[in-house]
Amino acid sequence: MRRHTSKMHYKEDDLVKRTLFINGISKYAEETQIKEHFEQAYENCTVLEARICYNVAKLMSLNAERKKTERSKKFFTDLMSKEHVPTMINPKPCGHLCCCAITGCEEEEAVSFYTKREAKLKEEYRKEKEKVHTKPLGMAFVTFQNEAMTASILKDFNACQVQGCRCRQEPRSSQFSEVLHVHSWSVSYAPDPQNVRWEHLSLGGVRWWIRCFIINCILFILLFFLTTPAIIISTMDKFNVTKPVEYLNNPIVTQFFPTLLLWAFSALLPTIVYYSAFFEAHWTRSGENRTTMHKCYTFLIFMVLLLPSLGLSSLDVFFRWLFDRKFLADGTLRFECVFLPDNGAFFVNYVIASAFIGNAMDLLRIPGLLMYMIRLCLARSAADRRNVKRHQAYEFQFGAAYAWIMNVFTVVMAYSITCPIIVPFGLMYMLLKHLVDRYNMYYAYLPSKLDKKIHSSAVTQVVAAPILCLFWLLFFSTVRTGFKTPYSMFTLVVLIVTIVVCLSHVCFGYFKYLSAHNYKIDTKDSDVDTVENGRPTRPSSSPSTKSQVLQDPNSDEPGSGGEEDCASSQDDEMLNGGTGINEADFQSGEDSLIANEVHQ
Repeated sequence: MRRHTSKMHYKEDDLVKRTLFINGISKYAEETQIKEHFEQAYENCTVLEARICYNVAKLMSLNAERKKTERSKKFFTDLMSKEHVPTMINPKPCGHLCCCAITGCEEEEAVSFYTKREAKLKEEYRKEKEKVHTKPLGMAFVTFQNEAMTASILKDFNACQVQGCRCRQEPRSSQFSEVLHVHSWSVSYAPDPQNVRWEHLSLGGVRWWIRCFIINCILFILLFFLTTPAIIISTMDKFNVTKPVEYLNNPIVTQFFPTLLLWAFSALLPTIVYYSAFFEAHWTRSGENRTTMHKCYTFLIFMVLLLPSLGLSSLDVFFRWLFDRKFLADGTLRFECVFLPDNGAFFVNYVIASAFIGNAMDLLRIPGLLMYMIRLCLARSAADRRNVKRHQAYEFQFGAAYAWIMNVFTVVMAYSITCPIIVPFGLMYMLLKHLVDRYNMYYAYLPSKLDKKIHSSAVTQVVAAPILCLFWLLFFSTVRTGFKTPYSMFTLVVLIVTIVVCLSHVCFGYFKYLSAHNYKIDTKDSDVDTVENGRPTRPSSSPSTKSQVLQDPNSDEPGSGGEEDCASSQDDEMLNGGTGINEADFQSGEDSLIANEVHQ
């Protein structure tokens, strides 16, 4: 995997290489002061652009609602001009599902409702846009003329590393250093503008850490006692939740219901871990996917591999077995029965089920279908349902995908020596997973703009697989032949050496010469555009490091279409970009179904 990633040519925009993201700036700073500071402090430094970040979370929400309302109004306006019959709608959520007219659920004329709503949202949007420049976040994106100057400034602000100890050096100063609070700056390469979650930038500092701590504490407490689906089922049985089902005396129901619950919780527990990373409100999509990958992988390893292999049911029992001496003395755990070669049959069945059922579920995309159904039910009218159908595609979640595939890879690697028959089934899973993910990335999901760190982090994280394989081999040999036998001692020495080399390579930076990655310095002029396959590899016009809702100065005008094109969803850009085809030139099957629904 490391060799494969070393041969991957990751194409980054020239803007990302020449732009720095600065945090900790004074909230009273101005863009001209930031620009003059760098030009005075650093010789031959040319700043092309300095952009201060503002709190645009509410503005982006109003902008999205305003665009939906405009499209809904246009839909019913065109329908009225065509049919000459006004359309009545129930504006309440799930109003189209209500079959009786009661007080508070009266129907309204569609064009009138969306006209009033559009005027209200436009006024709120205009007021919020006027106030947004009074809410700076103390962050800025600064773009320089060339990559060499950007790297020099980044090196000046970064801490010096001396044998693993970090000591801060004072950066160069200017007459604006005191005003800008240069001593408290944290400087890093800027992420791609499409990678930034602009609505989350307002959550930073102590607030973000408190939010993250609370979410992860709740997650840990929940999963500490309910780590595996089996312990959830047994806990529900204590409260007689599944007991009434047995009174039905139907063998199909009584046998299928517990299995259904077990499957449901097996899918629900990793989903809870996934959404915990989403609610942490990371600043970039890459950071969110990396956190999802690390948390989901750790949880899946405990749920699927460690606890079932040790014959335990939850982390509570695991820590009691690890630290409580009375639990070991009074317990009935017999590891002679746990580390049997036949124990791998359970994991062989798991890998086979993951290969066929798991990959089939990835093709069906059941969670996305359920969310799509919920959004359709909550839509107010046929126009809103049309908007939902046009924006039903999501970005491919690399974090969750990496976690699941590395989980199966770790299971296969851990039992590859004690139960070799699992290896061909693991290879079958990898091949099917590759085909399914390639199909989903090409045809089902939107492209996601992520940095290269998530892929290198996945390669680093998968090092846990051979370490667990050596652990399992050591446990097996210790239980079978004893700890002091030559076979067990040799396995222990190999395990210790492997752990030391991996930790040194990952954490402390030693043994870097063992890496297949070769980092080369680009000596080419950054202003020269190269051509590859008939297209320039560096576009002449880079995307702006500014939130899309602030880029178009005339976006709040009724006749302006710039912001619609700039802030439209990615699936619309893929469908309409560069083709010159108008929406009125064709009608999809979904649109015809909606038209029939309106007529009825």
